[in-house]
Parts: sequence; structure tokens; C-alpha cells
Amino acid sequence: MGNVYNIARWREHTFSSLMSVVIIVGAISTVAIIPFLLQNRMWHVVIADLLALAWMLGIWRLRRLSYVARVYNFLAVVYALAIVLMLSVGSASLSYLLGPPLIAAILLNLRSALVATGLGVLALVVIGATGHIELSVPGWGHAPLKSSLVAAINYSTVALMLSLMSSTLLQGLARSLSELELTSAAVSRLSDMVLIFSAGSAGDAERVIIFVNDAFLKRTGHTREHVLGRNLRILQGPDTDAGVMAGLQQAMEKGRSLKTEMLAYSGAGDSFWLELEAMPFTRSGEYLSHWVVVSRDISERRAAAQAIHRSAFYDVLTGLPNRRLLIERLSAILAETRPGAACGAVLYLDIDNFKNINDERGHAIGDVVLDNAGRRLEQALRGRGMVARIGGDEFVILLEPRDAQQDATVPLALTVAADVRAALAHPLQLDGQHYRISASIGVALVVPGAKPHDLLREADTAMYHAKAGGRDGVMLFDGEMLADAQRKLTLARDLGAALANGELSTYLQLQVDRAGAAVGAELLMRWRRADGSAIPPDVFIPIAESSGLIVALGHWVLRQACEAWLALDRAGKPMTLSINVSPLQFRQPDFVDQVRAVLTATGTPGQQLVFEVTEGLLIDEIDQTIARMHELAALGIRFSVDDFGTGYSNLAYLRKMPLFELKIDKSFMRDTPNDHNSTAIVHAILAMAGHLGLRVVAEGVEVAAQADFLGQQGNVVMQGFHFHRPAPLGDVLKQLAGSTAAAPDNAPRPGLLELN
Repeated sequence: MGNVYNIARWREHTFSSLMSVVIIVGAISTVAIIPFLLQNRMWHVVIADLLALAWMLGIWRLRRLSYVARVYNFLAVVYALAIVLMLSVGSASLSYLLGPPLIAAILLNLRSALVATGLGVLALVVIGATGHIELSVPGWGHAPLKSSLVAAINYSTVALMLSLMSSTLLQGLARSLSELELTSAAVSRLSDMVLIFSAGSAGDAERVIIFVNDAFLKRTGHTREHVLGRNLRILQGPDTDAGVMAGLQQAMEKGRSLKTEMLAYSGAGDSFWLELEAMPFTRSGEYLSHWVVVSRDISERRAAAQAIHRSAFYDVLTGLPNRRLLIERLSAILAETRPGAACGAVLYLDIDNFKNINDERGHAIGDVVLDNAGRRLEQALRGRGMVARIGGDEFVILLEPRDAQQDATVPLALTVAADVRAALAHPLQLDGQHYRISASIGVALVVPGAKPHDLLREADTAMYHAKAGGRDGVMLFDGEMLADAQRKLTLARDLGAALANGELSTYLQLQVDRAGAAVGAELLMRWRRADGSAIPPDVFIPIAESSGLIVALGHWVLRQACEAWLALDRAGKPMTLSINVSPLQFRQPDFVDQVRAVLTATGTPGQQLVFEVTEGLLIDEIDQTIARMHELAALGIRFSVDDFGTGYSNLAYLRKMPLFELKIDKSFMRDTPNDHNSTAIVHAILAMAGHLGLRVVAEGVEVAAQADFLGQQGNVVMQGFHFHRPAPLGDVLKQLAGSTAAAPDNAPRPGLLELN
């Protein structure tokens, strides 16, 4: 019937149990006594017993009757049987009259018990006073009424005592059951899961569940019948930590409270995390009797904690360790590294030309490429260390120390680098297009006493040397690389202050036609420090490019060019001036506005300026580049492709650009006209320029043979030391004033350094 927490339900349960016992015992006793009764011709007793038994069977079967009606019928049976037996057997059956008051007190209430007692008193007085039974009292043998009253008083005293005792006990039981019902209801409705175990005495097998609340059943999917009688191992599954279960078992054996977390399993086999607290329950002055286990589902909390940990230590895109976890692991390795022992290595990887993929195909494709690269790196590493993504398209491989001497680390690092390059080289197909991934790799060795950030900087420095060496290569760090990087950093810092300190200046190198007449000039930048030392352009220009200073320098050069043209115009020698424009400067969003502002402020005609751009500008973002060139052309600016033929140009786009000239690189002029290949290239450039209607400028003309060769090719503009060396504007103005056609100048001029 389950747990009973209500006194009314408890009485019904007790009555049902009582009826079953009474019928069974009554049937057995009736069958046993009938032969004796028949032998003594006590037919009326036999009939009374059988009728009483039949009446009880009827009460037991007629469950549609109310509980009170069934109890009253049962009391009537007991009364009737008691009176029959007293009339037949005598005062020996007097004890039967004690049954109804006690039964009424237990199954009904005190009032019913008092009524039953009164009926018993009445029956005793009537039967005793009429002489149907002998209730003699010493000295009153001939006074049956007095003897009946004495018997009735004794009977009522005992009956009332039993009734009051039973009623009081039941009232206490009712209060206890009410409190237990309230407690059980509250515990059952708790959001926390509650189980109660018997304490047991012989290990886990005897610690069985005797109570479980609704929250437990709802979360686990078990039924109460399935759980009761089982032990805590009902929550155990394949991935449950055996150590947690052993710790719980040990705590229970020692009677200690325990709070722990465990991976539990539902009835359907799904796993979830529980925070579990087991507490021993000991009655006052008694031994440990039960265990109360309170638990709650902490799966979401664990998942949130794992997510926080993952976001803190792992890259979101690739799932690889991030910089923070890399630094922690590298710090741990450095702490364990000892001189002469095995050491690790740091491999710094940068995906080559990754920006092109992002620009051409979008960041979504770029993310796929990075994720694929990360997985390939892990496969290539084959458990020899850790791969981390530290940002953008940069990855770091940390090779951990192995059972080898320090001199074996370099071969291992180079082997891993080769494996990585081979893994990345496999074509990757995305949206119907094939991509080949390559990386420039720098290697730095883990040495005792080093700092994590120093090692990363060293490996990064080596990587940039690998990239400068042509990409898709491997470079091992050495001290000279760091010294070179520090020199460049110092130069970048000094270059930033050079413009404000007046250390930068511009020189002009004239450009002439085949008759030697000056038809234009190129503006070149020079840097002479305050101490008189000169920094060559091929040293500080790349530093300006890499540091971003080229934007400010380019703006300064543009204004210098305008002022130089104005000075030439005032001297009656106006000519077009060429200036180099960096791709970084050209791609500035406000570049066109800056040019317009300088032209307006100085009053320089835009058609008097030629912007020399490299072929590198024509590779990336070609449509945007062409659009911007047309904007500048609308201001009068003309364009020249510098160092033409040394890089990559999409010739199909040349006809879409507002070009003015092509500039033959001096590397082709160096061996012309003596070298057949160089001469053929020059012929091809001249022919193509002729078909496109473009002017051609040949730079690096150093000797008369080169000038004579070019003079025979048509209207080619020449620039080089054979004609003029770069010189300050004042010197150029003096030279132009002294002759209408400048003669070749082969004499060297100390202190002047050529940019090209």
C-alpha cells in the first residue's frame, strides 16, 4: 500500500490487515473447535461461530461500504460473539467484551470507545443481574445485581484505561504522521535529489535505498519501485570515476560526511554531473542507522566552467591551444630544463600569402584554410609536442624534451619542420578551387634560463628571415638575427625622428632624351644623420615600409616634389617630376584627398607629377587599385610602372590603367647590349610599350654602349650615372642654367647615394 503518513489512512491500512488476520485465525480456530462443540451438543455456539465468520467475510469483501460502516459491523460481530459465548460458556468469555472498546479506540475514536464500553457495561449488568452468567463476589453470592455492578465497574475501569491509552498513543501517532507527511512532501518536492540509505553493517551490499524523492526519479528516469532496495551504484556508469566511488565507500565505512562530484548515469544511459553530499544519521545515544545523500545536477555549471576554461586556453576557430596555454607549457618546460640535458624547440609558423586568400575569397574561406592548416599541423606532429594558434595566420609548435642530448634537438626540429611543410603542401580543395598552403618557419631552441617570450621572439625573428628568403622555408635562429632585428628597430625609431630633426632631404636625378636634353627628373630621398653619417635608401626605405613610416614620408616627399617643380618653373625649367609611391601609402583611404589637398595648397599642376608604382601594387586588390588610379588621373597625375619586368604583372590589366610610362629596371640594363637575353627583354618591353602608346624610361644607364643602344631604339628616355647623378635641387638648377642640353657626367660625386 506504500508509505502511510495520514492517521485515517493508517487506520484503514490497520483495519484491512486486521480483517485478513482475524478471518484466517477465526477460520482455523472455528474448524478446530467445531468437533468439540458438536460432541458437547453446543449447536448454538457452532452456528454463532459460523455466522460470525460469514459476517466477517462479508465485511472483508464488501469494500464498497464506507470504512466506518465496516468497522461498526465488525464491532457488532465481536459484541454478538462475546454475548453468545458468555451465555454459552460463562464468565470465562468475559474478556471478549474488552475487544470492542479497544478496537473502537484504535479504528474509530475515543467517543466510539466510550460508547462501546457503555454497551459492555450494560451487557454485563443485564446478563449478570438476570442470572444468565454467574458473576459472584465473595459475601454477595445471593446478590447477583450487586455482583454484576462490581464486575461492570472493574470492566469499565480496564476498558477506559485501555481506550484512553490507545487514544493518546494514536493522537501522538497522528501528530508524528502529520509531521512526517509534511517533511516527506517537502523533501519529495525539493529540486535537489534526496536518497536515504540504511546504514548496513557489512559493506555496500547492505546500504540499500529506503527513500527517494521525486527530483531524483525525474532526473534519472528510474521508477521508485526500481530504486528502492538498490544501492548507490545504480548511478554508476562506464565513465564514472572509480576513485570517487571508492572514496564514498570509505567515508561510509568510517562514518564520515563526504562532499564530492561524480559523473552519474540516468536509467536511459545518459551521463550527467552530480554534486553529491553524504551525511550520516545517528539517533540520540544510538549507533549510525541511516545515510542521507543530497545531490544536485551540476552539468550546466560544469559545462560553463569547461567553456570558460576552453575560451581562456584554446583557440575558438581551430580548437588548438592558444598563446596563454602555450606560455604556461613553455614556462613549465623551461623550469625543468637543465644544462646539457635534453631540450625542446619552438617552431614559429606563418602561413604564406594568407592575406590574399582573405582578400580574394573572404574571411569564411580563410577560416576554413586556417582550421585545415591546424589539423594538418597536429597530424604532422604525431604526438611529438604541442601545436598552438597564437593569432591570425600564426602557429607555434612546441617540441618537448625527449630522451636525447641537446645536439639531437636541431635535427629533430628540422625533421618536424620538413614533415609540417609536406603536410601543408597537399592541395586543399574549397568551393571547386585548389589551394596550396605553405608556411615560413622559424626555429629557436629551448635553453636553460631563457624566458618564454624571448624564445617566441627569437623564433618569430627566424621566421621573418625565412619569409625574406623567399617564403616556404625554414630558418634556425642565431644571435646575429636578433642583432639585426634590434638594429632595424633602432633605425625605425631614429627614422621617426629624422623628419622632425631636418635630417631628410630630396635629390633630383635628371632624365634625358637620346639627344641628352633633360626632359624630366626623379625625386629621390636621402638621410644624413646629425653626426654626418649617411644611411643608404636601400636600408631605410624597407624599414619605413615595414614600420608604416613610409606613409608620413611619402606625404612629405609629395609636398617636396611640388615645391621642387615650382622652383624649376620659376627658373624657366619646368619638367615632369617622378616620385615613388609605396603600396601602403597608395592604399590609404584618404590618399586621393591628400594628393588633392597638396596640389591645391601649392598650386602645382597635377600633370607635372608622375607617380611611380611597383608591380606589387598591381597584384593585390586590382579593381580597387585601378579605380583609385583613375581618380588620381582625373587630378592630372600620370603613372609609371617602376622596375617593370622584375615582378608579376597581369598584362590584361595594363590597358585598363591610366599609365603614362614603363620604367625598365636597371637589372636588365646592366648586361645590355652584350647579353642576348637581357637585350631581348629590353626589345620586348619597348615593343609592348609602343603598341600601348606608353613612354619608356630606362634607368641604370651607366656606360656609353648602353646609351648608344637605347638611342637606336627610338624615343627612349634615359636615366643613370652616364648622364647625371642625383643632386640637390640647387645644384640641378645651376646645372640647367649653365646649358640647355646637359652633357653626360661620368665624374663621381662623393657623398651622393643612389636610391635605385
